[in-house]
Amino acid sequence: MSEQKKSNRPPMSEEERQKRIERLRRERRRKRRRQAMMMRAAVLGVLILILIGSIVLVSFQVKKSKQKKAEEKARQEQLIREEEEKNQQKKDTIAKAELMAKGYDYDGAVELLKSLEDYDQDAEIIAKIASYEAEKSTLVPVDMNEVTHIFYHSLVVDPERGFAGNDSAAAGFKQWMTTVDEFNKITQAMYDNGYVLVDLHDLVRQTEDEDGTVHFTVNQIMLPEGKKPFVLSLDDLSYYHSYDGRGTASKMVLDENGKPVCEYYEADGSKKIGAYDCVPLLDQFLEAHPDGAYHGARGTIALTGYNGILGYRTDIAYKTRENLTADQQAWLDANPDFNWDQECAEAKKVAEAMIADGWRFASHTWGHIRVGDASLENIKTDTEKWMAYVAPLIGGTDTIIFAHGQDLADWHDYSADNEKFSYLKSQGFNFFCNVDSSQYFLQIRDSYLRQGRRNLDGYRLWNDVHGSKNRTSDLFDASQILDPARTDMPGL
Repeated sequence: MSEQKKSNRPPMSEEERQKRIERLRRERRRKRRRQAMMMRAAVLGVLILILIGSIVLVSFQVKKSKQKKAEEKARQEQLIREEEEKNQQKKDTIAKAELMAKGYDYDGAVELLKSLEDYDQDAEIIAKIASYEAEKSTLVPVDMNEVTHIFYHSLVVDPERGFAGNDSAAAGFKQWMTTVDEFNKITQAMYDNGYVLVDLHDLVRQTEDEDGTVHFTVNQIMLPEGKKPFVLSLDDLSYYHSYDGRGTASKMVLDENGKPVCEYYEADGSKKIGAYDCVPLLDQFLEAHPDGAYHGARGTIALTGYNGILGYRTDIAYKTRENLTADQQAWLDANPDFNWDQECAEAKKVAEAMIADGWRFASHTWGHIRVGDASLENIKTDTEKWMAYVAPLIGGTDTIIFAHGQDLADWHDYSADNEKFSYLKSQGFNFFCNVDSSQYFLQIRDSYLRQGRRNLDGYRLWNDVHGSKNRTSDLFDASQILDPARTDMPGL
């Protein structure tokens, strides 16, 4: 059947055959074009991929190069910073060592320089160490039995107010106080005469047994030929209410750099902050003359407690409002916003700054009592108050400086059967100072140090100029010190 259909199909004409061939050719050409286009597209895609890859690669390489440069720059900057820090550390260390050397602490200066990295390969450091060791070799031992001890009370800034009147208060200020001008002149004169301030504790070598028992032996202070050591103490740095209006500082405060200075009120009531008492005045002098102090020494400040310390009303009576004096009540009335806890915190902060500066604190008894006249029970009661309301603010102390020039015994050694001495020893006191107007009084025994002090006050200066006996001629010429504002001396 199919063959019949096939055979019955009319034959294709030449024209139809040609058209068919042409159609087939066109299809083949379209196919080839499509294939060519696909090929070109594929090649183009590959080229695009290659181009993108190249761009990515170049970008990565550029980024990596930039990162490498940045890392190298950072490394170089870090090396520069480290070198600058190293140079600054060296500079600071040399400056600190130089200050120590000026204060005759050559061993400390050398040890500090040797703490620097590769110090033994630094020509400058090697030369510094050699110079310090050479200077140390020139020091000579001082006579430890000839170490004098001077003391002051708070200074009078304005003599017109301090010495005004004919009452007992005026008489007391004239006798017991030194003026700022007198203090500055004494400080300069003693420096010019070769005196070097030493710490009370520098006089001994101290050891301690396992049970806490303290033992003392005489230390040996070495100074340049002609230099003479002296000890300094300050009494009653509490700025009592009785000082108000007398032209003295009113309290110790800290300046913008955290250094101890004074608050002071002018006669017109304006408040000033600055160097208006012994502490900041001496600090300023020794900053300019570091060779005036042995190993950076400062003085010892003897504190009572009944009006507080350093001008701060820290005694418990100001909190409890019990057993107040008229002065205390008047002060509280004038300061209704008073906060006892804050007052104690401020006093402690100032005390810590003073200790950091090299100052030490001592007990002057809580109530400024006469230890020679007082009973043992009264001394115990007074000491308990001092330990409760003063010691915590200053970090405690091992030193007691007696008030009113009294002592626990005469010039003979303290003995274990002296009940007052034994009690104070049991409370941690190992350094004992009285008042003795002679040049030197020093006892260094196994269990204690005892030293007499010399009052450089109005009474002493006036006597040395106008009296028959001069007790300060080894220190200075009193006629060049006495303030012209002193026109008389009550009782003389």
